[in-house]
Amino acid sequence: MRQIYAFVRSGSNNFHWWRVNSIILRIFLSLSKNQLNYRVNNQPNEVYLNHPTFGLLYRICLLKDNQELFTTLYAQRLFFTVTTSTDAFTFEPISRTDARMLVESLLRRLLLDRETEKHRQLQAIYQRTFL
Repeated sequence: MRQIYAFVRSGSNNFHWWRVNSIILRIFLSLSKNQLNYRVNNQPNEVYLNHPTFGLLYRICLLKDNQELFTTLYAQRLFFTVTTSTDAFTFEPISRTDARMLVESLLRRLLLDRETEKHRQLQAIYQRTFL
C-alpha cells in the first residue's frame, strides 16, 4: 500500500505531519469536509498533501463530496482536483482559468444558499489566490 504524507495546520501554532496510507487519509479528508466550520484559535484548518512530483499541495476548497481543489504551495500556478474514492486518490491537473471558474461557481452557489460565513471565507481565499 502506497504511503502519502499529509500535513495539517490547526490554529496558528499546531502543526502535525502524518504518514498515512490512502485509506486513513481518505477518512481524514472526509472528516475534515464534515468539519468545515471547525475552528481552533479562530483560524480555519489548513490541509496539505505531498504530491510525489509537484511537492506540497495546499487545499483551496471543497468542490463536491469527494472532490477538492488543491494548488502548489509556493507558486500557486499549478492546480489539481483531487478526487477520493474507496481505494485511491485521483490527481487531475487543471488550468488556472478552470480552477478560477470552479471557485467562482462555488462562490455563486454559496451566495444563493445564503451561507454568508462560508462565502466570506472562500471570497478571501479567492482574492488571495487569483487576484
